[in-house]
Amino acid sequence: MTTIFIISIIIVLVVLVLSVLTTSKAYQFKHTIDSIDESQHTEHDNGKKREDV
Repeated sequence: MTTIFIISIIIVLVVLVLSVLTTSKAYQFKHTIDSIDESQHTEHDNGKKREDV
Protein backbone atom coordinates (compact mmCIF):
# COMPACT_ATOMS: atom_id res chain seq x y z
CA MET A 1 0.00 0.00 0.00
CA THR A 2 2.77 2.44 0.90
CA THR A 3 4.65 1.57 -2.29
CA ILE A 4 1.64 2.36 -4.45
CA PHE A 5 1.15 5.66 -2.63
CA ILE A 6 4.79 6.69 -3.16
CA ILE A 7 4.71 5.70 -6.85
CA SER A 8 1.48 7.65 -7.31
CA ILE A 9 3.00 10.77 -5.74
CA ILE A 10 6.08 10.46 -7.96
CA ILE A 11 3.90 10.18 -11.09
CA VAL A 12 1.84 13.21 -10.05
CA LEU A 13 5.00 15.25 -9.44
CA VAL A 14 6.49 14.25 -12.80
CA VAL A 15 3.29 15.23 -14.63
CA LEU A 16 3.16 18.54 -12.74
CA VAL A 17 6.79 19.38 -13.57
CA LEU A 18 6.30 18.50 -17.24
CA SER A 19 3.14 20.64 -17.38
CA VAL A 20 4.92 23.63 -15.86
CA LEU A 21 7.89 23.26 -18.22
CA THR A 22 5.65 22.97 -21.27
CA THR A 23 3.57 25.99 -20.27
CA SER A 24 6.62 28.15 -19.57
CA LYS A 25 8.15 27.17 -22.91
CA ALA A 26 4.90 28.07 -24.68
CA TYR A 27 4.87 31.53 -23.10
CA GLN A 28 8.48 32.13 -24.21
CA PHE A 29 7.65 31.41 -27.87
CA LYS A 30 7.82 34.59 -29.97
CA HIS A 31 4.91 34.84 -32.41
CA THR A 32 5.61 36.75 -35.59
CA ILE A 33 3.32 38.16 -38.26
CA ASP A 34 4.34 38.25 -41.91
CA SER A 35 4.51 41.75 -43.34
CA ILE A 36 2.08 42.73 -46.09
CA ASP A 37 3.67 43.08 -49.51
CA GLU A 38 2.71 46.62 -50.55
CA SER A 39 2.85 45.96 -54.31
CA GLN A 40 0.27 43.16 -54.14
CA HIS A 41 -1.92 45.20 -51.82
CA THR A 42 -1.85 48.20 -54.20
CA GLU A 43 -2.66 46.04 -57.24
CA HIS A 44 -5.61 44.51 -55.44
CA ASP A 45 -6.95 47.96 -54.50
CA ASN A 46 -6.50 49.24 -58.07
CA GLY A 47 -8.44 46.25 -59.39
CA LYS A 48 -11.33 47.04 -57.10
CA LYS A 49 -11.37 50.70 -58.19
CA ARG A 50 -11.55 49.74 -61.85
CA GLU A 51 -14.50 47.47 -61.22
CA ASP A 52 -16.34 50.17 -59.29
CA VAL A 53 -15.95 52.73 -62.12
